[in-house]
Amino acid sequence: MSSKSKIQSPKPARRNVVLGVTGSIAAHKAVDLASQLTQQGCEVRVVMTADARRFVTPLPFKTLSRHPVVTDLFDDEEGWKPAHIELADEADLFLIAPATANTIAKLAHGIADDALTCMALAMNPRARVLIAPAMNGKMWLHAATRQNVATLKARGAEFIGPEEGLLSCGYEGLGRLWPVDKVAERALELLA
Repeated sequence: MSSKSKIQSPKPARRNVVLGVTGSIAAHKAVDLASQLTQQGCEVRVVMTADARRFVTPLPFKTLSRHPVVTDLFDDEEGWKPAHIELADEADLFLIAPATANTIAKLAHGIADDALTCMALAMNPRARVLIAPAMNGKMWLHAATRQNVATLKARGAEFIGPEEGLLSCGYEGLGRLWPVDKVAERALELLA
């Protein structure tokens, strides 16, 4: 057997995605998003707000991503570096899905009062930012939210959605999380 036959092509570098999950009824859809991205070869690390944990537990994210889920600034770290800083340093994409009006406002104004928002401020400048909003239509269309979205777009964040349809609050309108497969598709495009 020749030495050439033993040489294997290197594996493609894993793409690191930090998936932020916030307190929206659509939080359960982020489980499918984590699964799809993992199946596409991404290293998915999930960070959840306290309100997100009222809708879905960390367990499905941990199982599907094969990584611990960050739920607090003071979670036990594996090494010396705080988890929210380590993940921010390594991220190729910071994906927040679903993103509530509250989280969008915090990001726009630099409020860092939980692991997700601290991570956003510490995010490495090479990482792309993709935000998939989900909220009541009146909240999405409110002038404050529109201004916060404009601020984040001016800083380089990209938004996908929301879409129109029946909302969990019973209203019909704009505010539903963009279809998960389309969010995953756009995330992969940004990572390409």
